[in-house]
Amino acid sequence: MNTKFDKTRPILAIDTSTSFLSLALQHNQQIYTQHLLANNKQAEWILPQIALLLQQADVAVSDLAAIVYAQGAGAFTGLRIGLGVAQGLATPFDLPLIGVPCLDAVAYQIPDCTCVLAATDARMNEVFYAFFDTLNHHRLSDYCVGNAQEIKLPENILASNVKGVGNAFALSNAPQFSGSDKMPTALDYLRLAQTGRYAVLSVEQAELLYVRNKIALTAAEQSARKFQAA
Repeated sequence: MNTKFDKTRPILAIDTSTSFLSLALQHNQQIYTQHLLANNKQAEWILPQIALLLQQADVAVSDLAAIVYAQGAGAFTGLRIGLGVAQGLATPFDLPLIGVPCLDAVAYQIPDCTCVLAATDARMNEVFYAFFDTLNHHRLSDYCVGNAQEIKLPENILASNVKGVGNAFALSNAPQFSGSDKMPTALDYLRLAQTGRYAVLSVEQAELLYVRNKIALTAAEQSARKFQAA
């Protein structure tokens, strides 16, 4: 698969990493979007909403240059739906896919900043997080999951220089940094994909980014965690 795509052709972005179904399509300098609170309706709504977006832009799937998808970390079921639909649409026409990590999309809502903490709700009293230098386009830490109160600064970074963003900052147990709870839409993913900083993949190469090794705790593990927190 070529590492480039034709930026003059339409490009579709899909974000199902949260309870929202978010779609964006760019064609001939025009932007078409859908951003709906879907909850458990994502699988039911996603194909009809994509069809509606394509119809509005007078574009067929075969016209697309690439499909962008939210790579994770995020809601496990939603991420699987998004990637599965992207692969299903791409396969008949051998379209390339571009996976954009969710925390990248969160972080780049604050551009040109030397230290952004992107943090999102990971459930189970944890958050997904990573630090970024969005000015120089450099990730300052690994993609992590853990207790928001235990987030540690990268070396040589002062807490006063950190700008936080992501829905983890709306939690009662939020990270101990100042921040906004703003979250990205599919349009943010589309724009990041167009920078050329993310790999252009074949359908077979496309995969999700899993930060948490275990999707759910067993009853015994939940009890142990509650005991440790008591």
